[in-house]
Amino acid sequence: MADGAPEPSKETVESLAALYLGNVLYALERCAIALEEEGKPADAGFYRAIARKLAEARGREKAGRDHLG
Repeated sequence: MADGAPEPSKETVESLAALYLGNVLYALERCAIALEEEGKPADAGFYRAIARKLAEARGREKAGRDHLG
């Protein structure tokens, strides 16, 4: 597809997560902010930890590609 999205017949969780990772990270941070405002810092930390793991995995993925390419 011209917009960079995978063809619907070839969509996988991996391809969609890669395509929309920035949006997912943004949503997780917004969720964490809302939870902090509700007085739930532990819950906010949980969602930030998920975001951190996703961002770190993306960084390793890109570093591996850059190292090979």
